[in-house]
Amino acid sequence: MSTRERAELSAHLTEKEQEARNIRRLQLMMSMVMSVISQDGNLTVEEASELVAGARRAALAMFPDKELAYDILYRPRLQRLMNERFRLQ
Repeated sequence: MSTRERAELSAHLTEKEQEARNIRRLQLMMSMVMSVISQDGNLTVEEASELVAGARRAALAMFPDKELAYDILYRPRLQRLMNERFRLQ
């Protein structure tokens, strides 16, 4: 394996590692947001909505072209949680 091939392999692994870190960071952030919404008895619906909006902005900053994935994976969970917590609809 040439030096160039090793460098390319190393860069590829680094990209994969960074993506894995971002995925884990996103999962942790969403878990924390959902925990706060479900457990903080003093949280208002407006504050919870701000948390959801901030989490969405952060997720799309980490994964700019993945809005559809966010809408499929996290939006329904957050909507269901907001409906249950604040008895919306």
